[in-house]
Amino acid sequence: MLHDDTIREEALAWAVRTGDPAFDDWDGFTDWLEADPAHAAAYDAVAAAVADGTEAEAARPLADNDDDEAAGNRFSRRWVGGAIAASLAAMVAFGVWQADGSPTTYTTAPGETRLIALDDGGSIELAGGSRLVLGEEGDHFARLEDGQALFTLHHGASDPFTVAIGEDRLVDIGTVFDVRTGNGALSVAVSQGAVLFNPDGQNVRVDPGQVLTSAAGSADYEVTSVPPEMVGEWRDGRLTFQQASLAKVATDLTRATGIDFSAAPGNESQSVSGSVLIAPLKDDPQAIGALLGISVRKGKTGWVLDAR
Repeated sequence: MLHDDTIREEALAWAVRTGDPAFDDWDGFTDWLEADPAHAAAYDAVAAAVADGTEAEAARPLADNDDDEAAGNRFSRRWVGGAIAASLAAMVAFGVWQADGSPTTYTTAPGETRLIALDDGGSIELAGGSRLVLGEEGDHFARLEDGQALFTLHHGASDPFTVAIGEDRLVDIGTVFDVRTGNGALSVAVSQGAVLFNPDGQNVRVDPGQVLTSAAGSADYEVTSVPPEMVGEWRDGRLTFQQASLAKVATDLTRATGIDFSAAPGNESQSVSGSVLIAPLKDDPQAIGALLGISVRKGKTGWVLDAR
């Protein structure tokens, strides 16, 4: 993600938070809006994206105590935020995590995504078929048990955010990064800031444009390059594969579409490259064949990917 994408994530997070009836941090929201003209523009863009859902609310008169200009702006933002959150609910599952000392588990079904707004304005976006636990070891701790998640975090040097994947640890350094786990492996790709991989062990810094892959719990790892704009692109409806195994392709397609894909026995390690849009595949799963130069056939429970 680039700078604009980070602001977009923050705007989405604020939209979700302001839509929560229990939300009371209007001063913090106003401070965020006024900190950068791009913030208000991004928030307004979110509003425009769900204009159909806000038109009815826009017709409402303001409350009697909105004579004060500052208060009027704040409360008008409040009802717009509520309408945005309601409209977002039709497009993506969302939640607002507020630290209360007890862990909270979030799950998504294949084909579903979920946006989790954090108290400090950061956010976590879960891909389909994922499971994440927040607050297990404090307010700045998450455990990704399965699947994939995009983290947009505000770095605190004295209390950095830590993401656990099995026995491995990722510590953020003011970061936007994408984490994936499953089938005994993990990867972390960074588009902004940096991440420390196992600071008490290998202590590897992963910078923007890099992706680290490792077998879960292994001392071995590999760091390769990735275009920063590709990090987290699944949330925008696209998947890109670079010499990816058919097994990985099948897993990612299942997670993104909710349709069962598998690799043909014996060809799981066959590698392919290509970039595909997710939405068309939901209507025509076989279209992935021409896009990646592979064979796709109907199996007993889903679609089987094979080499040509």
